[in-house]
Amino acid sequence: MNMSQHAILRSRQRAISPMVIDLLLEFGSVTPAGDGASKVFFDKTARRRLKTYAGTLAGVINEHLDVYVVVGADNKVITAAHLTERIRRH
Repeated sequence: MNMSQHAILRSRQRAISPMVIDLLLEFGSVTPAGDGASKVFFDKTARRRLKTYAGTLAGVINEHLDVYVVVGADNKVITAAHLTERIRRH
């Protein structure tokens, strides 16, 4: 996982574990965030893919999935944050 110093700092400040970020990058849904960046988050489809992969562990992980990351055009994680509102797709 390629993360900027800003993303490392923000994920620590916001208690977002590297494992959740890895799962997000593997199973998350992507929407454009502008300037070539993408926002990756868990929607219903992504949560279903994760549940299929994780099996019974999905229930334990589920409470940590209300997060998103912004990935730059160079596939580097720019920042990580908790979702405070629904992501609207254009």
